[in-house]
Amino acid sequence: MLTCIAKITAQEAHKTTVKLALQQLLAPTREETGCINYDMHLDNSADNIFVFHENWATEADLDTHLASNHVKACFDTIGNLVESVEVSRLTRV
Repeated sequence: MLTCIAKITAQEAHKTTVKLALQQLLAPTREETGCINYDMHLDNSADNIFVFHENWATEADLDTHLASNHVKACFDTIGNLVESVEVSRLTRV
């Protein structure tokens, strides 16, 4: 199993647009092959920071997700509205 933590920091002026676009990823992603969980969180101290906690059966499943049409469409929408995107791929020890 692969755990992924993705942190997306929206520009303050665009946090609502980014949040709505990111929420649109939840339902289709949860239906993807290999998705164990896909949970979106809002940072309690900064409401423009969104953190995804994801578990995937394999790294290939995560790669397929990242190449999916809904992820591409989301980032086409929010690409210029975010300050940063950080993705960590983690293996449990």
